[in-house]
Amino acid sequence: MTRPGLEPLIGAHISISGGVSLAFERGAAAGCSAMQIFTKNATRWDAPPLDSGEVSRFRDEQARTGIGPVVSHGSYLINLASPDPALLERSRKAFLAEIERAAALGLPLVITHPGAHMGAGVEAGLARIAASLDWLDERTEPGAPLVCLENTAGPGTVLAGDFAHLGTIFGLVRNRKRLAVCLDTCHAHAAGYDLTQPETYQATLAALESAVGTGTIRAIHLNDAKGERGSRLDRHEHLGRGQIGLECFRLFMNDSRFAGVPKILETPKEEGDIQMDPVNLGILRDLIDVKPVLPTPGRQPKKVQVQGARP
Repeated sequence: MTRPGLEPLIGAHISISGGVSLAFERGAAAGCSAMQIFTKNATRWDAPPLDSGEVSRFRDEQARTGIGPVVSHGSYLINLASPDPALLERSRKAFLAEIERAAALGLPLVITHPGAHMGAGVEAGLARIAASLDWLDERTEPGAPLVCLENTAGPGTVLAGDFAHLGTIFGLVRNRKRLAVCLDTCHAHAAGYDLTQPETYQATLAALESAVGTGTIRAIHLNDAKGERGSRLDRHEHLGRGQIGLECFRLFMNDSRFAGVPKILETPKEEGDIQMDPVNLGILRDLIDVKPVLPTPGRQPKKVQVQGARP
């Protein structure tokens, strides 16, 4: 169940236009109790350093609104698996800067897509991601934000559509305590995992935990999907309007394992003149149920047909 008597940890990805501290006013207006942000423009490599005054305003606004945890998402330009030495070095330095910005703001973790092997092959790509994470670990202070690897839809050479890829990365790094996982429902669905029924939901989570260990899921992206299961289509949809359906989100909202894990929307922002974050957050609150929705303990979950990541 969600935390009895307490606000569920739900929110959305919120704009930082005009300054990171302004995200809190927007998040509060949308009905967020948790939140995800970029700490810089996600489509550019470089960004000016965070101003000390803006950092102070960020912390003051978080205290005022009570929204938290706030997590960040790294730039989409970063590819920690790149076989191009110049791009790999640039990606590592850019992600190190992302971690440092998150640390300055007091954020607990930075979410990132692991990377794409760009034709070098799955094994080489996963090894390069692990080496990149070791490089980052050597250059970050103790207590720095965790690196939170997000599962992907797995199109083309993009890695981590298959949960086993995440497991390989966790097995290769020297310090797996610095890693966590962000589970994205749209991406899992697009990669071939079934989250639509209690039995298949349990089996999918068991597959992920088997790969990376229990307790590693530290953030969840709750997104419906435009594409069919296994389509590899990374297109998010409003809750209940896509191919996943509301049962998946009801299961997450009532799963005691994730009561303390922020559940973040990355759904489309507007529909006509209607701001959709409050609508989707309202749906999540309405899905909180006092009745058990998971399989009876001891019952064997059905096996899930899973498509592996493309080489």
